[in-house]
Amino acid sequence: MDESRTSGADAPCTKQYDASYYERWYRRSSVGVGQREFVTRKVRLALSAAEYVLGRHVKTVLDVGCGEAPWRAILKRLRPRVRYQGVDSSEYVVERFGSQRDIRRGGLGELAFMGLTGPYDLVVCSDVLHYVRSPEVRQGLAAIAPLVGGVAFLEAFTSADEIEGDHDHFQNRTPAVYHHFFREAGLVPLGLHLYVTREVHAELVVLERGALPR
Repeated sequence: MDESRTSGADAPCTKQYDASYYERWYRRSSVGVGQREFVTRKVRLALSAAEYVLGRHVKTVLDVGCGEAPWRAILKRLRPRVRYQGVDSSEYVVERFGSQRDIRRGGLGELAFMGLTGPYDLVVCSDVLHYVRSPEVRQGLAAIAPLVGGVAFLEAFTSADEIEGDHDHFQNRTPAVYHHFFREAGLVPLGLHLYVTREVHAELVVLERGALPR
């Protein structure tokens, strides 16, 4: 896109996630990132996977980098009694929606110091990791892993993917780098951006498990 620019791997992040950012990319963009139908499909996927693994309805959700918390409304519609905790680094988001949408202020690298009381049945980090520098990604994943009681939906795009939409400060990492980050944190892929801890993975039957990267 002419209006976007691509940054190299680990470019310093100075992006402003203010009202104009969400207006541009989540309400006016034709890419579809913020379209309710698209977000709903992701929510249903993550929710169903977590409930399959847990064998019951999801009761608690942690949404890291939640933005304006589009997942919350959909989760509340599907599971009205779910307890949702959003975390986002945007001052705008927290001031505008924090109290009414259960959002605390914090960045990915700050999770370990926020006193979050997990584990959570479902942990979400959607459309975040590929905009964050590597040290913070590693810190964040290390903090997320012990909070995962069921399934984590950790969406990330790599240098091997054709990305539409916001390329500003995109961290152009290879798939191998992400595989290393997840493995380092003790998170095992099931496919479709879904991850479980090693302990949960060991309890799945062989063909329920995702293929491990070589």
